[in-house]
Amino acid sequence: MSRKKTSTKNISFDDERKVYYVTFNYGKNQDGKNIKATKTYTKLAVAKKELKSFEANKIKHELILPNEDTLRGYLQYWIHDVKELKCEHSTIYGYQLMIDKYINPNLGKTKLQDITTIQLNKYFAKMIKNGLSTNTVRKHYDLLKDALKQAKMDEKIYQNPLEQIEPIKIKRKEQNCYTQEELQKLFDIIKGQNIEIAIKLAGMLGLRREEISGLIWDNVDFDNNLVKIVEARVTYGKITEIKDTKNRHSYRFLFLPKELKELLLTIRQKQKTYMKLQKLDESDFPFVFCKEDGQPYRPNYISNRFKTILDKNNLPHIRFHDLRHSFASIANDLGVSLYDISKALGHGDISTTTKIYTHMFDKTNKKAITTVASQFNSNKEK
Repeated sequence: MSRKKTSTKNISFDDERKVYYVTFNYGKNQDGKNIKATKTYTKLAVAKKELKSFEANKIKHELILPNEDTLRGYLQYWIHDVKELKCEHSTIYGYQLMIDKYINPNLGKTKLQDITTIQLNKYFAKMIKNGLSTNTVRKHYDLLKDALKQAKMDEKIYQNPLEQIEPIKIKRKEQNCYTQEELQKLFDIIKGQNIEIAIKLAGMLGLRREEISGLIWDNVDFDNNLVKIVEARVTYGKITEIKDTKNRHSYRFLFLPKELKELLLTIRQKQKTYMKLQKLDESDFPFVFCKEDGQPYRPNYISNRFKTILDKNNLPHIRFHDLRHSFASIANDLGVSLYDISKALGHGDISTTTKIYTHMFDKTNKKAITTVASQFNSNKEK
């Protein structure tokens, strides 16, 4: 005896499971075969509402045909046929790592059209519970939202469930940096070491690690005392490659101060000695920061060597990237405008610099407080 009882057209009730089955009739496909889909609901009112919405969309020709695509399968299409045309290889590598290690094991088998906000919220909560930072989980959120946005454009899903979920809040990391005195102490310690040029390019010009690693002699203009920042060397997995700078604003010309110019000239002279000893020529030594055989160092070498120097000399622990922050902080202390700092750092606009550094430049609000306090002092003296 059948458990299902018809409740109304296209809706039937299962009196044992206590659920309503709704049949959505999409019509016929190109082969003349009827296309139908069935979903279950616990409440009749909800079932009727969904059926009514379906019928309205059918009249407006706004239906999304049912399909068996899984999130795993769609993400591979999204990576290879959509994102690879727009993103750097390093970005694609990061996406694929995130998908393979976290998203697919948890959500990959789910049908694209069955993904719900509840399922996604539980996934994000699980990732945080398993030890991922909220900043990392935000990257998962952004990836999935972008992929599901494309799925909606491809008419694979009717709605993007992530449009109903607020973005995971990013916790901005506290910026650490050296004072002018601490930076000078560091410069004194590394004087004469091969890492000296990398540390000074970061601390005196505000260069990123990858920009230093990718700097070539063709972009050093000794006659006009300029350094042109146009390329970067990045590492992802076991691959290291040359790419354009972080964004078009990162392409910039920077003044070369006397101390750095003299250091670069000394380095170039040493390289010419290595060339002579190994019977090589200048084409074998294109990079400013390289080994004695002309091969460039991996970007990670810079960070690892920097940490070793700090540990060995009991210096305050900061990341290599914090030398860039130190440059910005010292420039601000010396009265350099936020606009000029922004241009030197290669930010897209001054708002980027403001977002990153304003809270760091004057944590005690000394300028604002002393300005107000001085008015009271002056009135008291009168």
